[in-house]
Amino acid sequence: MATEILIAGAGPTGLAMALWLAKSGVRFRIVDKTPRPSDESRALVVHARTLELYAQAGFADEAIAHGLEFSAANLWAAGERVARVGLGDIGADLSPYPYMLILAQDRHERLLVERLATLGVQVERETEVVDVEQGEGSIVARLRRGDGSEERCECAWLAGCDGAHSTVRRVLDVGFPGGTYARLFYVADTEARGPVMNHELHVALDAADLLAVFPMQGDARARLIGTVKRGGTDTTFDPGDARPGQAAKAAAEPIAWHDVSDRIIARLHMDVERVNWFSTYHVHHRVASHFRRGRAFLLGDAAHIHSPVGGQGMNTGIGDACNLGWKLAGVVRSRIDARVLDTYAQERIAFARRLVATTDRAFEIATSDGSIARFVRMKVIPRVLPRLLASAAVRSFMFRTLSQTAIEYRSSTLSSGAAGSVRAGDRLPWIELADAPNGCADNFAPLASRDWQLHVYGEPGHGVTAACRQRNIPLHAFPWRAAMQGAGFARDACYLVRPDAYVALAQAHGNDVGALKRYLDDWRIVVRA
Repeated sequence: MATEILIAGAGPTGLAMALWLAKSGVRFRIVDKTPRPSDESRALVVHARTLELYAQAGFADEAIAHGLEFSAANLWAAGERVARVGLGDIGADLSPYPYMLILAQDRHERLLVERLATLGVQVERETEVVDVEQGEGSIVARLRRGDGSEERCECAWLAGCDGAHSTVRRVLDVGFPGGTYARLFYVADTEARGPVMNHELHVALDAADLLAVFPMQGDARARLIGTVKRGGTDTTFDPGDARPGQAAKAAAEPIAWHDVSDRIIARLHMDVERVNWFSTYHVHHRVASHFRRGRAFLLGDAAHIHSPVGGQGMNTGIGDACNLGWKLAGVVRSRIDARVLDTYAQERIAFARRLVATTDRAFEIATSDGSIARFVRMKVIPRVLPRLLASAAVRSFMFRTLSQTAIEYRSSTLSSGAAGSVRAGDRLPWIELADAPNGCADNFAPLASRDWQLHVYGEPGHGVTAACRQRNIPLHAFPWRAAMQGAGFARDACYLVRPDAYVALAQAHGNDVGALKRYLDDWRIVVRA
């Protein structure tokens, strides 16, 4: 075959998958119908879990250097600040990245493209997948270029990362059920002045309006997301059709900045001096009925779209890419049984459905015109939320949820066993090891190999050491300390860690290597030499 994997779409999801595959030495192509990367900032927030995955691929430091760290969020109601939470305070013991990173999507994509270029990978522009034919041992995609010429590309696997209007999803005949919120929203990149221009996140609730103020690089720049006074044009697609369609015209004239509700902006004492970019949209909440059809997969917006609550969308797509990326790389290199590909949909579709359900409920409360929702916004939340945030457990839950470090795959067929409070399918808990004798700053340092490895917190048994040597499994033993118990680890237990830093096998009796050997044999796992 000309290539092993074809990636359709070069947004953040497709580019992240390309980076993971390039680091794994897999032959692939990545195509996109646009002539150049997007010049619209669109998605802004990069969460801790995404930065952890980027660290494994050697890209986190570069992303951070070009972004803006912010570690505090504020809630306003009727013009009064009712709560502030410092993310850095609550996430310091949970992740090496206890903050959110503002990195505008246009810059984000260009950084990924530049990094891929250093690895010899070029995005094939003005090229799109227009049809797919599946065979028993391969898949043939029909590619069409901007000049109208076509090509048949035979590959082993196809990754559909081509967005909400996904052609791959359409030609695979995969449904995209869900709905659309009635309210029309706007997004504006602005230059403004006022007390909320302090490089923190501000969310303001009012009787009829919602406004989110996201910090951007520069002292006077902010991204505003809010509600529009009247109906307008949906700039996404027909909510009644899973395929691309004509935008539903809800107003005779395009929505402009003067249609934005200025009451809530004034209540925050903001003075918007300039609007650099403005767009309106309806928010959809949809999850594809299947994430896999034979040798083709759906990822990112092609698989799920949802409300902007918590800035989860782009990060979820990047999580899809890394989840599928290591599995495809292992299969094409014959380092794991092909059954592992079944776990992509099993793991990611469950999370996507939970995410849509939870953000849907939060978004309805924040935006609904109903009397109950208004009462909750204006009376309940201002009184209850500050009390909740006084609890360390609630603050920790909030960080883990927003940062996506709480995502778990415990019900996956790849997950087996438990030791301490860590169960197979959990993200490996993070432990800082500043004074460790082996020189590791933390227990995430070995994860840069992006390969299977065994962790022992305490003393590994002789049988474990011998089994790892026999199977070529890297063994990382970390001297026991009290913080490890606090993170959930059991002393001297064994934790087999997947290439994406999730625990695959956990066994409390560290010297019993039978379960480890059976697991490796069952999944036919071979570690890179």
